[in-house]
Amino acid sequence: MSKRSFASDNNAGVHPEMIEAIRAANDGHVVAYGDDPFTERAVKVFQKHFGKDIAVYFVFGGTGANVLGLKAMTNSYEAVVCAETAHINVDECGAPEKFAGCKLLSLRTPDGKLRVEQIKPLLHGVGFEHHVQPRVISVSQATEMGTVYTKNEFKTLARFAHDNNMLLHVDGARIANAVASLNANLKEITVDAGVDVLSFGGAKNGMMYGEAVVFFNQQLGENFKYIRKQGMHLPSKMRFISAQFEALLSGDLWRRSATHANRMARVLASELEKVPAIKLTQPVEANGVFAVIPEKHVEALQKKYFFYVWNEETSECRFMASFDTTEEDIKDFVALVRKIVK
Repeated sequence: MSKRSFASDNNAGVHPEMIEAIRAANDGHVVAYGDDPFTERAVKVFQKHFGKDIAVYFVFGGTGANVLGLKAMTNSYEAVVCAETAHINVDECGAPEKFAGCKLLSLRTPDGKLRVEQIKPLLHGVGFEHHVQPRVISVSQATEMGTVYTKNEFKTLARFAHDNNMLLHVDGARIANAVASLNANLKEITVDAGVDVLSFGGAKNGMMYGEAVVFFNQQLGENFKYIRKQGMHLPSKMRFISAQFEALLSGDLWRRSATHANRMARVLASELEKVPAIKLTQPVEANGVFAVIPEKHVEALQKKYFFYVWNEETSECRFMASFDTTEEDIKDFVALVRKIVK
């Protein structure tokens, strides 16, 4: 087996329970495109967590979930407000602008979190035909900096959005890690906090592939089945995504895996913190660790354990823990760090 790295939770394998769910679904024929018992059961599991008054659509990946969800929420003359570090702004190759046709208004924030006072100035042009109209506040939970919005922070953003004829979208690629960190349940940190649309992540929490677009305001998802098809994210063999979500959310697998990844990140952070030349740059609230490592040592470390340099100018590096990260992985990596980083 190849050595586990700390580059991304996308680099991890597939949880054995997901493999088993796929294997169990691979029996006989069922109707394609989601008209199957696996998808019906998976939707009911989502309803169990979030309430019956929701609409759920399964897609292949996170970029598709974000982009198509935002398309359902916006017109082409409207804008999405996001953090400068947001995945939709940095890592989706302009897909939101191309497919949703809207403008992104990105705001600098050192911890990845947006705050109402940052967004207020963007509303000065509301109603003025020469200006793009802010329509959606899009936040990542957990953020790209590994931080987590509290329920009250979400409520504040949602209240501000709704008071100003806007909507709140959540990129929940790591929603399970955030909820586990807050020791909350899925509903209280989304529906109860005023979120309108959620991209629910599966791949970063042990699934092979698959994400869900969840509309808490069903009116927003009224035409989403057409948007999903036109956006090339309608899986023909949907049962293999649905079966994974059913396995993930029927019991506590989603929380178990996320809690483990979060704990491994805290262990890694506490060990790295003991190395005098290394400085943590963000609180460790989910499964990401951000630390400045002297640039001269980065390449040597990457040869053995690959990870990404988050900020080339400051040599800030990102380390991600996964559902399958072990304490032995951390012990071996930290031993290498202590040997190289003097």
